[in-house]
Amino acid sequence: MSVLVGKKAPVFWAPAVINGSEIEENFSLNQYVGKKYVVFFFYPADFTFVCPTEIIAFQDKIAEFEKRNTVVVGASTDSATTHWKWLQTPQNEGGIKGVTYPLVADHALTISMQYDVLAGKYEADEFGNPVFKGSPEAYRGLFLIDKEGIVRHQIVNDMPLGRSVDEVLRMIDALQFTEKYGEVCPANWHKGEKGLTPTHEGIASYLSEKEKKGK
Repeated sequence: MSVLVGKKAPVFWAPAVINGSEIEENFSLNQYVGKKYVVFFFYPADFTFVCPTEIIAFQDKIAEFEKRNTVVVGASTDSATTHWKWLQTPQNEGGIKGVTYPLVADHALTISMQYDVLAGKYEADEFGNPVFKGSPEAYRGLFLIDKEGIVRHQIVNDMPLGRSVDEVLRMIDALQFTEKYGEVCPANWHKGEKGLTPTHEGIASYLSEKEKKGK
């Protein structure tokens, strides 16, 4: 599994459904560089079970992402027309109607391979022909990309394991806090709490204050 943290997010152009109904043929995260933070997440497949709970959970908190100058973008290896159909299907019928952020169609599997979240891979058969082994679906990868297009946080879950949207928001808060104040965020830090200076004195002060609060 590749570690992309600290590196430029892989660049792609692909079809995507935006605003819940419009198919854009050449969608790219490049449009956000210099302007927005990006949460780019992969999910295994449309019309499944854990996936709609995650996709709708992100939509339910979309205003919180907007407050943080952050866009949410989803992706799977389904086609754009399959995304579109799922987006037109009511939620009480297994659909995700009402979701407005972009869903990228990685039908060629290339984006999942770029981000190293594809659950299978191509191997050569005895004649040298490429044969796909494994599942042509993405694991639940998530990448937090800063305004310069650099990946600052990533997680990858196996397919049965849904993610926490609140934890994603916490990581955005932590990143923006460190950018603004130059301090670092200790374990279990949340917005509104103090950070600490990255020095021996800073950690000693933090631990001392934590111990006092514990008493």
